Amino acid sequence: MKHNLQKLPNHIAFIIDGNGRWAKKRGLTRSMGHKAGLDNLDKIIKECFYEYGIHVISIYAFSTENWNRPQAEVDYLMKAFKRYLSAGFAKKYPDVKLNVMGDTSRLPDGLAENVRKTMEETKNNTKFILNIGINYSGQDELVRAVNNIISEGYKTVDRQIIADHLYTSGQEFPDFLVRTSGECRLSNFMLWQLAYTELYFPAKHWPEFKKKDLYLALKEYQSRDRRFGAIVEKNEEKQK
Repeated sequence: MKHNLQKLPNHIAFIIDGNGRWAKKRGLTRSMGHKAGLDNLDKIIKECFYEYGIHVISIYAFSTENWNRPQAEVDYLMKAFKRYLSAGFAKKYPDVKLNVMGDTSRLPDGLAENVRKTMEETKNNTKFILNIGINYSGQDELVRAVNNIISEGYKTVDRQIIADHLYTSGQEFPDFLVRTSGECRLSNFMLWQLAYTELYFPAKHWPEFKKKDLYLALKEYQSRDRRFGAIVEKNEEKQK
């Protein structure tokens, strides 16, 4: 690793926004924007894992609301996800555990099968974890968790029990969230997990968010003072 950053997130989340707007600015179709976005995603994932050693990455790829987009765009994305999560995934990321978050029952059969097979094939990988939200909703994730908790017979719950029933069970929550394209909202992504996450909203659309932009984002993270609701004294104040 060649970077000079001292404090890095263990878990980074991305809302990969702006593929369509990036394409429109260039006179391209929205599908071409999504292709550029997926190509860029591959580069940023590798940079996070293998250059910075970040242990967990969470990606918001397709929300439950995205089914309302034009059918041609949805069809393109489903086919693109199917290719991305094919047998080649395990070869490309031999030390990464894939965890798809979301209701896979609505996914096309071929994509759902690739998700199942790739998650099974990579389940014993421990070095890195890649969470990808497809047909994902943070609110639906909480409803699912509550229903599973009820079905298991719990009479009362605490935070840990809820966390144990989320798609990210067993993982630390994100330290840092990057949402590209300048939009400053969570859009129903990982609502429980992001409670104390540091947020960063660069203006660049996702396909133009490059390695140097990732470095600048992580450099910004260096300056964040994560208090988790407490008061943290500065070193110089402690010495007085």
